[in-house]
Amino acid sequence: MLQTLHIENYALIRETDIAFGDGFVAVTGETGAGKSIMLGALGLLLGQRADAAVLADKERKCVVEAQFDVAGLGLEGLFAECDVDYDDRLILRREILPSAKSRAFANDTPVQLAFLKALGSHIIDIHSQHQTLTLADSDFRLALLDTLAAATVKGISPKASYASAYAEYTALKRQLEELTAVEAQNRREQDYLQFQFNELAEARLDADEQAALEQESQLLAHAEAVREGLSAAATAIDDDSEASVLSRLRQAKSALGHIASYHPDAEALLARIDSALIELDDIDSELQHTADGISFSPDRQQQVDDRLALIYRLEKKHGVESVAELIAIRDGLDRRLQSMATLDSRISDLMEQVDRAFAAVQQAADALSASRRAAADRLAADIIPTLHDLGMPEARFAVGLEPTATYGPTGHDAVAFLFNANRGAELRDISRVASGGELSRLMLAIKSMLTSATLLPTIIFDEIDTGVSGDIAGAVAGIMCRMASRMQVVAITHLPQIAARASQHLKVYKQVDGDSTVSRIRELVSDDRLTEIAVMLSADPPTPAALQTARELMGN
Repeated sequence: MLQTLHIENYALIRETDIAFGDGFVAVTGETGAGKSIMLGALGLLLGQRADAAVLADKERKCVVEAQFDVAGLGLEGLFAECDVDYDDRLILRREILPSAKSRAFANDTPVQLAFLKALGSHIIDIHSQHQTLTLADSDFRLALLDTLAAATVKGISPKASYASAYAEYTALKRQLEELTAVEAQNRREQDYLQFQFNELAEARLDADEQAALEQESQLLAHAEAVREGLSAAATAIDDDSEASVLSRLRQAKSALGHIASYHPDAEALLARIDSALIELDDIDSELQHTADGISFSPDRQQQVDDRLALIYRLEKKHGVESVAELIAIRDGLDRRLQSMATLDSRISDLMEQVDRAFAAVQQAADALSASRRAAADRLAADIIPTLHDLGMPEARFAVGLEPTATYGPTGHDAVAFLFNANRGAELRDISRVASGGELSRLMLAIKSMLTSATLLPTIIFDEIDTGVSGDIAGAVAGIMCRMASRMQVVAITHLPQIAARASQHLKVYKQVDGDSTVSRIRELVSDDRLTEIAVMLSADPPTPAALQTARELMGN
């Protein structure tokens, strides 16, 4: 229930605080006094777009804050989902900065507008005089039937069951479409991918072979020069002449051998020369062995060059720089080809899942349609007495429910509201036969039914009484009073018959303050309220007859 509303620097309102009582609250005032401004400010708290143009003082921020009693509405889950602290006393605040940026808070926690919109549908319904046009909207009609149907169901509603089945079906169908598209693409690419894989597989690649082949190629290309170099080195070390290195070292070893016993340094030098002789003997043998093992083979040279040419071509073709990368590409192609081989089976399995999900959608849709038909019968039966009370004694109303060609997010039902206010006239869609006043009364009757089927704590009627007068206005007031026994009803009205029945009366008026005009709101009590209702009946100041009529209306 809406308890308080604070508005600051919004349009013509500089600053005001409004306390709302429970039950039936009437808001009156001349056209243009600012009643719609109050609704606009309240709309900001329900997630509507903010515009810096509404700032009366462009240098200051606009603040709208309201307090609601939300005990028993079951909103704890929504608050937890959005990480907002829950309290039975809910305080919403919206700020619009001069820069046009806006901020929103719930119980002093910053929140997104999506949270305000989701929350708003649970705490308040603002019905404007233009909302009667939604009676012609198929989505509104379906939502109305679903709301009425859900009120008689314990547990998961048929609408929620269908939504779950439809979501699963569409998700599986989307997966199937994606997989089928992949399969079609695979068919176009499979031959080429198989060719690429075969080419790499037949190459029998080894990650280490490129470096070894490049080294061998260099050796084969310079085999003669390498062998000559090795032989020359071996000859320089030992060529059986006294000028060779080994011969000279042997001479040095012999010379030191004669004096080693006389000088300790000579003995150490002798040992080192002896070690050098051993090492050079080994090097000489290695040089001769290596030189003997080198031979030039044109056939081997061709084999190595051909192998390297194949590796270089594959690397260039695939845009890589190593055999290891080629192997990774080959293995990736292998996995993709294997996946293609199993894709048909996966598609077949998914098609079966889609078929089962569609059968579940059909079953849930049938249950949803059945619940809607029951709700449609109840709506048509229950709304007639209310329409009669609202001055349409010959009115007839029916709900037509026909299956659509396809299944959609809301089922496969198309709803028609059929109406005629005249005896013997053909029932036709309300958008074709109902006048503005009749649409307003129809909507009031529907809202009256909805309030008994939902936990919505507050409803605001913005001049829903348009086109209504006389006894009908009294009937409208009676319906609002009955609604107010179950919830808080706020009616913005020009009709004294409605204002007189309210348990609280707020007046919106304009006032000149210095060089500007501002809107103000105050609660009327006692004689002030009597005078206001009398003015609504006649003129300002009111006539004695108007005052007497006002007393009678308030007495009723």
